[in-house]
Amino acid sequence: MADPSSYRPKPGQIPDSPGVYRFRDEHRRVIYVGKAKSLRQRLANYFQDLANLHPRTRTMVTTAASVEWTVVSTEVEALQLEYSWIKEYEPRFNVKYRDDKSYPYLAVTMNEEFPRVQVMRGHKKKGVRYFGPYAHAWAIRDTVDLLLRVFPVRTCSAGVFKNAGRTGRPCLLGYIGKCSAPCVGRVSAEEHRELAEEFCDFMAGRTGTHIRRLEKQMMQAAEELEYERAARLRDDIEALKKAMEKNAVVLADATDADLVAVAEDELEAAVQIFHVRGGRVRGQRGWVTDKVEEVTTGALVEHALQQLYGEETGDAVPREVLVPALPEPVEPVQEWLTGRRGSQVSLRVPQRGDKKALMGTVQRNAQQALALHKTKRASDLTTRSRALEEIAEALGLDSAPLRIECYDVSHFQGDDVVASMVVFEDGLARKSEYRRFQIKGFEGQDDVRSLHEVLTRRFRRYLAEKERTGEWEEDRPDGTDGIGGIGGADRPGDGLKDDEGRPRRFAYPPQLVVVDGGAPQVASAKRALDELGIDDVAVCGLAKRLEEVWLPGEDDPVVLPRTSEGLYLLQRVRDEAHRFAITYQRSKRSKRVRSSPLDAVPGLGETRKQALIKHFGSVKKLRSATVDQICEVPGIGRKTAEAVAAALAQAAPAAPAVNTATGEIMEDEEPGTTAGSAGEPVSAGAPDERRGQER
Repeated sequence: MADPSSYRPKPGQIPDSPGVYRFRDEHRRVIYVGKAKSLRQRLANYFQDLANLHPRTRTMVTTAASVEWTVVSTEVEALQLEYSWIKEYEPRFNVKYRDDKSYPYLAVTMNEEFPRVQVMRGHKKKGVRYFGPYAHAWAIRDTVDLLLRVFPVRTCSAGVFKNAGRTGRPCLLGYIGKCSAPCVGRVSAEEHRELAEEFCDFMAGRTGTHIRRLEKQMMQAAEELEYERAARLRDDIEALKKAMEKNAVVLADATDADLVAVAEDELEAAVQIFHVRGGRVRGQRGWVTDKVEEVTTGALVEHALQQLYGEETGDAVPREVLVPALPEPVEPVQEWLTGRRGSQVSLRVPQRGDKKALMGTVQRNAQQALALHKTKRASDLTTRSRALEEIAEALGLDSAPLRIECYDVSHFQGDDVVASMVVFEDGLARKSEYRRFQIKGFEGQDDVRSLHEVLTRRFRRYLAEKERTGEWEEDRPDGTDGIGGIGGADRPGDGLKDDEGRPRRFAYPPQLVVVDGGAPQVASAKRALDELGIDDVAVCGLAKRLEEVWLPGEDDPVVLPRTSEGLYLLQRVRDEAHRFAITYQRSKRSKRVRSSPLDAVPGLGETRKQALIKHFGSVKKLRSATVDQICEVPGIGRKTAEAVAAALAQAAPAAPAVNTATGEIMEDEEPGTTAGSAGEPVSAGAPDERRGQER
């Protein structure tokens, strides 16, 4: 590894102007390409104290052996040159996009004498009208099959077309009316081109004109008693409407826009693009990238736009490009897009209305794409084996940790403090063995003490069961542990039973305990195990900010490579524990705040509670009722009525909205709030809008 000071240029040698720079390794291979508004200021950031650099940046500058730069006149030129060099050199430390397939387009070859409709992939050709891209080629063929009834444009290859002209007989589509058969002279080249133009107009979004024209012709045919022609036109209209249903209107008519969304974590990012033309979603595409460098969402957006529009044969730039975050600075990118389009392009973040709603849909697609990518990656046996081996090597374990347990603590502004335990066996989640804990040993927020309490309860149970039977039982789904924990008595063997009445047990103890956090959390977990005399379970922590692995008693963390499968598995385990803890914490908070004054009435069950609410309509009206009026409700005696009136009188007079079915006070829930029992798979739901207040 090189010392950056050995190749650091003198400050006076670096120009204070826009440009593009390249870091090269000792073999003269380009390992990083970047652009800067001021080369002098940007490069100075790389040659500071290594301890102040991000680990990924530190690795890059110590791998490099030289740096060089090229001065340009504007930031737009720097943007263009940066993209060209990234494509040429494919530097290992730049963001790398993996677009695993060439997306299909619906193409109309208007550059030919007899235009042809077909599916095309790869580089775009001059004189060809493109619509899309689409996710699947069959989606294009289904749409074309519907439209050929109304716009019988040629779809055959050049060989078939010439053969039909030589024999004087059209192909099957010509016989069934789905081709106008220009090959045998049924229509002229001009008439066929006019059909192709109408086809393109319809695909471009001008659908109302064609449908209104056909409806007028249908009515005219019916008036002239040409019922067969009217029926054929009716079927044509239905075919067009069915084709339109495949491309539902999402924005105002004639709106052309591309919507770009990014879903990311510390290691990877998924990009999704929706192409809207004429107010309709005409296509969708996406890819996944490894984040081998420290990069912001705005920088990911900038790279995505370069990928999307950078090639000479790339996608056409629409009037609007909607993104989740703007690149910094945004002016050069916007100027570059305007130059690519030839007219003004609006690059912005949607703030309200239909465009923001559609951006939410694109964002959900990106999140699902990232989750699917992670699932596919985790399901590979070879990858999982390599991940476990890398973890064992990095942590100095004797063998691969076939069973990993991860713990996380969650709370809402210091209240409803809970913890979660998730279990991974052979690199896969064992959701049936997830467990949840309530923190009741102390009041307030203290993640370190919470982890100590949870691990103490967890492994105290293990020791008790090991001493009694050589085996050990699981914690209860409600967080009790049966060893003097929450609601539990100090007696082992008081756990849940299986179908045959035997205590349910874990298969075997974990080889590795992972906690969400850094050195303090790891020290707390290790202290809990030491106090119980457990020395055969390894402990580590994964700090979220820099994805560093902390070991007990170590001053410095273990930094796994960004491409390490072991780091990916640890991150996935940690994120799953965080999700499970958040879900439990939300469900507890929801149950706590969703209560009714009627809950305080002794002996009043759900049936009579619902009867009261149904009779009076709301708790507010019930509160104003007299005891005699309450007695009129079937099943409510005078004693119960007096208890109801007394309970409502003691409750606060101002009540929020009430569920008329149950009498429960309703609260606006956060998206994705899902209450589940322990061990149940709990969906992640939508992104938490108050994540900053909740851990």
